Amino acid sequence: MGSARRLARKTSTLAGALAFAAAACPPIAQAAMPFGNYDLHVEGRYDFHTWLWAITACPGGGCVHVNAIARPVAKAFPYVGDARSVDGQYVLTVDVPDGLRCDDIYYGPTVPTHDVYTWDPTTLAGSLQSSFDAGCHGAPAGSYTYPFTLSRL
Repeated sequence: MGSARRLARKTSTLAGALAFAAAACPPIAQAAMPFGNYDLHVEGRYDFHTWLWAITACPGGGCVHVNAIARPVAKAFPYVGDARSVDGQYVLTVDVPDGLRCDDIYYGPTVPTHDVYTWDPTTLAGSLQSSFDAGCHGAPAGSYTYPFTLSRL
C-alpha cells in the first residue's frame, strides 16, 4: 500500500511539473522562410517568362523581401515587395503592369494585374491569385488562381 501512495505522489508531482512546463514555455516558432534564390514555377499562367525570386531579409525584420527577376528579361517588368508571415504562410502582394497576356503571348497586348502570392515556407508551395479591373479586349474584370512552387537554386 505504501508503494502505491509513493507512486501516486510521484505521478501527481510529474503531472504538475508537465502542466507548469506547458504553461511556462513559449510555443514552438513557425518555420521561417530561408533566404536565398528560388525558381518560381507558376502552373497554367499564360506567360513565356520564368521567374527567379531573390529572397532577403526585410529591414527591421518581420518579413522577407522578394526581388522578382524575369528570364528572359525582354518584355517583362520585374517586381519587388515584402512578404509578411500570416498564420504560418507568407503573403506577397504586387501590382504587375503586364500580368495578363492577351492573344500572341510574345507580342500581344497585356493587362495590369493585382497579384497576391501565398505560400508555405516549409513546403515552398502556394497559390497566386491574379485579379484585373478589365480583361483582354474589354472583357469584364475577373481573377485567376494558379498553383505555384518555389525551388531553391
